Amino acid sequence: MARMLVFWSVALLSLPWPAASGADNSPPAAVQAAVGSALTPPQRDILLRAHRHEKHGWIYLHVEGAPADRGFQHGYLLAPEIQDSLSATRHVWRYESGMEWPWLVDKARSMWQGKIDAENLAELDGVAAGLQAAGVASSRDELIAYNGIIELAAYWWPKEKEKSAQSGVNRVRESCSAFVATGSATVGGGIVMGHNTMGGYADNDCNIILDIVPASGHRILMQGYPGWIHSGTDFFITDAGLMGTETTIGGFKGFDENGVPEFARMRRATQDAASIDDWCQIMRRGNNGGYANAWLLGDIRTREIARLELGLQHVAFEKKKDGVFVGSNVAEDVKILRLETSVDETDIRLSSVARRVRWKQLMRRHAGQIDLELAKQLEADHYDVFRQAEYPGERSLCSHGDLEREPAGRRVPFEPSGTVDAKVVDAAMAREMSFAARWGSACGTAFRAREFLEAHPQFDWMEGILKDRPAQPWTVFRAGEQE
Repeated sequence: MARMLVFWSVALLSLPWPAASGADNSPPAAVQAAVGSALTPPQRDILLRAHRHEKHGWIYLHVEGAPADRGFQHGYLLAPEIQDSLSATRHVWRYESGMEWPWLVDKARSMWQGKIDAENLAELDGVAAGLQAAGVASSRDELIAYNGIIELAAYWWPKEKEKSAQSGVNRVRESCSAFVATGSATVGGGIVMGHNTMGGYADNDCNIILDIVPASGHRILMQGYPGWIHSGTDFFITDAGLMGTETTIGGFKGFDENGVPEFARMRRATQDAASIDDWCQIMRRGNNGGYANAWLLGDIRTREIARLELGLQHVAFEKKKDGVFVGSNVAEDVKILRLETSVDETDIRLSSVARRVRWKQLMRRHAGQIDLELAKQLEADHYDVFRQAEYPGERSLCSHGDLEREPAGRRVPFEPSGTVDAKVVDAAMAREMSFAARWGSACGTAFRAREFLEAHPQFDWMEGILKDRPAQPWTVFRAGEQE
């Protein structure tokens, strides 16, 4: 998709500037003067409290202040990336559903009107205003659909298709691998957490590191997508001492159109919660079944870890101070597994089940040895328990669907999907509001779009949106960093 040019001041605003002792961390006068001439003085002042920089495939964005201010900073400074990601999302939606994007935007507006809290709406309005100031057209309604695309496409749309007597096959994919460990499972007894995002290479532009300092609530450092006010991947730490991630509950079917969208609940929980119990209570309030996840959480103050499996009809919650929780897209609670999913947890041909078995093997083997470095190795694991061999395909923790010749279930050979990142954090890093991340495959294998499309022309519909994913190193990010 063609990317519109935005004001050249975006680049200037992204330049790092040194913070002298006692300084207010504003950019120097020369940079302030170069901020977009079309901006109003209040808009320029808002932008001077934000900044972005790029590092090893990631884009770090710091935003702060009132909701509308944070949104404006986000929309303006990430305008090129938001426009690119919106284009890819529209393209994939149209191809996979056969329906037009404006139709979906209208449906999302009608369904969620009055169900998103005022602060989230104000931030979305700010994003739209920031985009407009940068020369990119969008609206609150479109950004709501864009933020909720996971639950709209994979949870609401299958039900909507059934109303038209079309196939209602659920599109929930087997994706993401994660763990959280504490106590005797880790070196030193503190919490260690890791997560891989797995998904299609065409529209997983989740290379944003968001440092959010809200006017009220807790500071958040999380991975996200350009233009999303939530995470979506999900991987976050907060200054309340909380850390969290998730894996989707695979084979899940169920959606309540009268509920609150998941993206709004996730943002409220992460910004407002002071404890694991608070976080889970907010997530359960108005649960619509959209983006049904097994959430893995940690509290560095108490060394407790927890797992919240949030189905639509059933909820499971467990908390402990010693041991491990793993996630691979298989529900652990038997009620959710049997009554709300279609997964056979013994079929190791399936990626989710194979990865679940592999996590259990690795956690037993490395009990008491888990630290950051081992976590990185586990995220990059290529053992396939179905083949009983090292094989970088769809079933390994570091997944490579583009290399898989014999996929299981509804997947197709050589699907351009798999692990698109890796993140790890321990209690010491979380106390400093930092974590380590790697963009691209967790093992460092590069993906080259042109070569792939030439070898697999059946995916030529992705021409123009499928991007290269070069090998990148592990990188540490911290809240408040300037470069």
